[in-house]
Amino acid sequence: MITEFEKIDTENINNEIIEKAARILQKGGLVAFPTETVYGLGANGLNADACRKIYEAKGRPSDNPLILHIGDISQLKSIVSDVPKKAQKIIDAFWPGPVTIVFKKSEIVPSAVSGGLDTVAVRFPSNKTARLIINAAGVPVAAPSANTSGKPSPTKAGHVLHDMDGKIDMIVDGGSCAVGLESTIVDVTGDVPALLRPGAVTKEMLERVIGEISVDPAVYKMLSKDQKPKAPGMKYKHYSPDADVTLVTGSEKNVIDKINALCMQDKKNGLKTGVLCREKNTDKYKADFVLSAGDNIETAGARLFDILREFDTLKADKVYSEVFDESGEGLAVMNRLKKAAGHKFIEA
Repeated sequence: MITEFEKIDTENINNEIIEKAARILQKGGLVAFPTETVYGLGANGLNADACRKIYEAKGRPSDNPLILHIGDISQLKSIVSDVPKKAQKIIDAFWPGPVTIVFKKSEIVPSAVSGGLDTVAVRFPSNKTARLIINAAGVPVAAPSANTSGKPSPTKAGHVLHDMDGKIDMIVDGGSCAVGLESTIVDVTGDVPALLRPGAVTKEMLERVIGEISVDPAVYKMLSKDQKPKAPGMKYKHYSPDADVTLVTGSEKNVIDKINALCMQDKKNGLKTGVLCREKNTDKYKADFVLSAGDNIETAGARLFDILREFDTLKADKVYSEVFDESGEGLAVMNRLKKAAGHKFIEA
């Protein structure tokens, strides 16, 4: 298969590109497209065979649910059986935007989308290109991140091309994704809404709108092999570059000293080392490659996956990362970093 690659000007949308992408989706093909969070790998969300192609292209476990993306709020009623009051409050406050809501699904949603569950995850993206493609296709679009399963999510079309070239029908290049972390996922099917995956719409932001919200244990630790994930990204190792990633905790000085000592030892063993750190600390490390996560947590979120992929390009063998406070968007950044490291920590 030859993957078509089309660059789109978000200020002057080429409708021919939109229509081409829509036709591919309608015919059961796969199209990668930009959203405000990361690039999605889209298929007709009501076509079970098309959705199974997503799992094949990504090498994704079949019990890992997909998210259905809608291009207009009117599309929601056909794919869910009920919209609870708290879900409506989230919709009013944050849609379109980077938050996914888990509902009880309607009968038209295939098991291949829901991972065998009686629920479905739905998102209404704010990215204009994404909405145009979905609306032109005329169906909800199942779209996990457009990367090889387990690897860092793609925030640029070049990342998608690296992972998916020859495996999918089309890539629509809409530039870099603004948020850079996958959407927040909140489950509204229980008595108390549950945060299943943190993102740019934070727990604190949700609580201001709907009150009490619980945090699923999978946000902090890996699910066991016999547990069924309620939403994408909960069970399996994710976001991992080829390098071995380790998180280092402790006081700032101790962390810097510890990472430098580890890097010196690794260099003696012939290994290339990398460090992910705050902007202010970039000149304090003695690794082969030191990459900045920026000077605030929102920048760290936007840069994180690009940095992890850059370590692959640089062919780092080991990567050490500072840790971040888990308030606000820091919970999402640390959730992704823990998964990238396989929950491996060193105390400095």
